[in-house]
Amino acid sequence: MNGNSTLSAETYAKVDEFMRIARSAVAKAQERCRQRGVPNVYSINGRIYYELPNGELSLEDPYPKKETDEA
Repeated sequence: MNGNSTLSAETYAKVDEFMRIARSAVAKAQERCRQRGVPNVYSINGRIYYELPNGELSLEDPYPKKETDEA
């Protein structure tokens, strides 16, 4: 692309519709996770954050890996 191409109003409308659908789906999935007590996980500036049940973000994994006798 040379940077001089422009998108039509119809294309912008389709992109807007897709983004609306995607945002709605993400919000619904996040809410289902909250209802089930499953932490939502986010990557912010390359760091992993876990959303705790009270809404706070934590760097600590609420489900740490368990050490097993099997190697």
